[in-house]
Amino acid sequence: MTAPSAPQARPPRKKAGIPKTVWDLLFTLIIPIAILSPNILGSGISISEQVFGGGTTGNVRAYLLAALVPVAYVLIDLLINRTVSGLALLGGVVALVRGALAFWYVDGALFALKDSVPSLLFGLLALGSLLTRTPIFRVVLDASTLTESPEHRAATQTALHDAQVNAAVRGASVAYGLTELVSSVINYFVNLHTVVGKFGSDAFNAQVAQANAIMRVPGLILSLIGVGIGIWLIQRAVKRRYGKEADIFSPEKLARLQDAEAPQP
Repeated sequence: MTAPSAPQARPPRKKAGIPKTVWDLLFTLIIPIAILSPNILGSGISISEQVFGGGTTGNVRAYLLAALVPVAYVLIDLLINRTVSGLALLGGVVALVRGALAFWYVDGALFALKDSVPSLLFGLLALGSLLTRTPIFRVVLDASTLTESPEHRAATQTALHDAQVNAAVRGASVAYGLTELVSSVINYFVNLHTVVGKFGSDAFNAQVAQANAIMRVPGLILSLIGVGIGIWLIQRAVKRRYGKEADIFSPEKLARLQDAEAPQP
């Protein structure tokens, strides 16, 4: 009679990490606001005063640091995760534009315009791309297939150049462009009425932090609405063209469906 075997120990559960959304909020909103704040959470701590020596020079350096922290975070995230999706690449471009604009020292209406440039730029780019053969949403979707096999990339390209799907791609570019323009207009007026201090002053930095806090969520929601409408239009066209099983983000399915409808020799 053999001795009963000892029960096998269950493998320890993998601890859930901090969601990426939390990291995004931390580095693109919370930390920049804290850097700009003249009195972080009522603690009496000011990055401008304690780290950079205060005054105009301290405030300018704190402003630059607050502007560049999100830029560094987005670019490092792209490098570490090697994200090649179209949306991630657009996010990287936005971060670079914001980083470059941080060195344009203006206040008042010009600052409101400067802070609205990324949304304005992408809105105009999306609508302007309709004058070419490559609407911006086609660029986004093509970028999402960079890691796919040549056959699967070809399947996506075939679908995107289909007349019915192409019309949806152009409609998606319009939806994205319009929502970005709306976002830029709202952002302009929020900054115009909120950021009234002189550049380099304590009040200016505090007001920039306030404007960022006001616009972050609405701006994100508007962008997601534009992207969501665009993806919905394209998915609907793809399913009408290739069947309910088709998915623009599943190149292997597209390749299989395209092969099935190809004339047999």
